[in-house]
Amino acid sequence: MPRHHLINGVKVQFTAEEETARDAEEAAWEAGAFDRAIARLRERRNNLLKATDFYALSDVTMSEDMTTYRQELRDLTNGLSTVADVNAVVYPTKPE
Repeated sequence: MPRHHLINGVKVQFTAEEETARDAEEAAWEAGAFDRAIARLRERRNNLLKATDFYALSDVTMSEDMTTYRQELRDLTNGLSTVADVNAVVYPTKPE
């Protein structure tokens, strides 16, 4: 389906060069979908880890449940290779 844009308020069909350039832009955006999804996951995961960092201080005894939780958070990205994989990630539940 031909694409259009507005020039001075007039709908004008893309030229062949504009179509090619737009196709390349869309392909580049799609190619980066996994990188964007995994970056969002890592940001959330890192924030959850930061919220429990104080348990890792030398003067605090970390429970086994908390150790497991933190390891599960670190392991979230293992084996993910598609956007669907990233979107299907279930975050572990933080222990009390």
